[in-house]
Amino acid sequence: MTPTWRKPVGMLGILLLILVWCVAIVSLSTIVGSWHWLAQLVFYVFTGLIWITPLKPVLRWMEIGR
Repeated sequence: MTPTWRKPVGMLGILLLILVWCVAIVSLSTIVGSWHWLAQLVFYVFTGLIWITPLKPVLRWMEIGR
């Protein structure tokens, strides 16, 4: 079975998503830095996990093309 063009494009898309997400979260660090440490913990745990949500459709598209 030969790999399709979708896999490299999907991998680049995932890397772009991670890069954009990191830049967005880091740009908020000056605001979040003034919060209570517990609020910061909740924010960073939430934003550290929420970026995974769009990966399922991308991975499905990479595998089956839908």
